[in-house]
Amino acid sequence: MAKYSKEDIINLVKENGVKFIRLQFTDIFGALKNVAITDKQLEKALNNECMFDGSSIDGFVRIEESDMNLRPNLDSFVIFPWRPQQGKVARLICDVYRPDGTPFEGDPRYILKKALDEAAELGYTMNVGPECEFFLFETDDNGNATTKTQDKGGYFDLAPTDLGENARRDMTLALEDMGFEIEASHHEVAEGQNEIDFKYGDALTTADRIMTFKLVVKSIAQRHGLYASFMPKPIFGINGSGMHVNMSLFKDGKNAFVDEKDPNGLSGVAYNFIAGLLKNIKGIAAITNPLVNSYKRLVPGYEAPVYLAWSCKNRTPLIRVPAARGVGTRIELRCPDPSSNPYLVLACLLQAGLEGIKENLQPPAQVEANIFHMTDEERKAQGIDNLPNNLYEAINFMKESSLAKKALGDHIFSKYIEAKSIEWDKYRIDVHDWEIKNYLNIY
Repeated sequence: MAKYSKEDIINLVKENGVKFIRLQFTDIFGALKNVAITDKQLEKALNNECMFDGSSIDGFVRIEESDMNLRPNLDSFVIFPWRPQQGKVARLICDVYRPDGTPFEGDPRYILKKALDEAAELGYTMNVGPECEFFLFETDDNGNATTKTQDKGGYFDLAPTDLGENARRDMTLALEDMGFEIEASHHEVAEGQNEIDFKYGDALTTADRIMTFKLVVKSIAQRHGLYASFMPKPIFGINGSGMHVNMSLFKDGKNAFVDEKDPNGLSGVAYNFIAGLLKNIKGIAAITNPLVNSYKRLVPGYEAPVYLAWSCKNRTPLIRVPAARGVGTRIELRCPDPSSNPYLVLACLLQAGLEGIKENLQPPAQVEANIFHMTDEERKAQGIDNLPNNLYEAINFMKESSLAKKALGDHIFSKYIEAKSIEWDKYRIDVHDWEIKNYLNIY
């Protein structure tokens, strides 16, 4: 990411004919928000003088304490390559502050920064590489999304079977123009399902990039007459979309997960981190998998990562340690989905791993066998638990999680649980089609 000063940004705006700048931030549920200003107001924004009404943002504050201040991250400046070349549009990612100059405790970016500061006190930095999957759907005559997939392709298929190729190409080109290093782009397992992978980076930059990635994918899909959906399980009976998270800690410039003398090539820190994740994952599942729909993906079958175990080779447990060693040694958590808030996800995962390190937690033995093929009795005999079955269970586990409360802070912890409890109740009350189909002609 480029390093910019205020003067650099003012000059870039003038030299490139930028007329509008979007000041972007994220609410606690992972929705990208923005205030658009003209180039004439840029200097005011760069001096941290841009205010907005926080009471209008879900999960932020009450109306009597609504004034909020946006402070741009200068290094996040980028011009949108798909917008008109006359009157160009750029963006700046912002932190949210209170008028008194203190960081707003409801800003997800601040929550991740706090977790990273705690890691830094122990000498660690965190690198993250996400794998974001999404569906491309056709739209109706009014431009609204349908659930009709654009193609019937499968894993790694080519055109003409893979009809998402052109859209993915334009997405990749736009992302590269915005500073991403794209490592792979391909059709995924399910029909209409796609994946574009970008190079790992530090945790905060990666969270920013995930939010940017979603915006670019949706914007370019729209230009192709398509709708890009990051919903975890939009279609019954086929694979859902995940966002596997690959993590590593570095200390003194070296990968802290590496120990060449260990049979698995893993350090004690790596084992501690795995143990911390396994201990806490049920309590933060409502963060990694935040929707009612998330748990339609997290059911046995369709390669769903639901079992609380780990392995260096096996892909059926929740946690996998990919084959790469040395600087590439990392831990892959397979349950998160792309509907989640990346700032909160990474903050919770890091805090869980740090707890494992501080308390010297040890994971159970790795599982070599295919967990999907085990019976319930066999899994129970090996002590293999599973993720919550639905959002309601996940909320209840979160309520009891001291780790979640610490990672999120009191404000987001309480606001998030309140909102997700309402979401579950609305779902429970509104679901009716299944009941008509199964009960009406019987009772």
